[in-house]
Amino acid sequence: MPPRLTPVFLASLFALGVAAPAFAAPSAQRALEMLDPDKDGTVDLKEALAGASARFDALDPDKDSTLDKRELKGRVKASELKAADPDNDGTLDKKEYLAIVEQRFKAADPDNDGTLDKKELGTPAGKALLRLIR
Repeated sequence: MPPRLTPVFLASLFALGVAAPAFAAPSAQRALEMLDPDKDGTVDLKEALAGASARFDALDPDKDSTLDKRELKGRVKASELKAADPDNDGTLDKKEYLAIVEQRFKAADPDNDGTLDKKELGTPAGKALLRLIR
């Protein structure tokens, strides 16, 4: 006999199905729309840093001005965390976090024009940057 599907269980499944797209990585176009306040079709470093600064604040629920491995939620590899953590306390402060953002921005900007367009944001390097911002 199959298990009985209770209303609570069914509601939970429905909620997961509806919420799942919210957890998906944003498309390059959607990210561009969110990060491009001047609507020039590109994201510059200043815009990327502003988005990342807001994300840092949102990821810091205990408001201790640092992010630990748990708070980073896989956005930063262990090797990146170690390299960006000069005091070796296992956390990143905002300055350290934004330094990683800047590194990833430069990696996603192969033409070195100081901006990222939709195509560049859609590359693996662009997606790695977006994980820190959105």
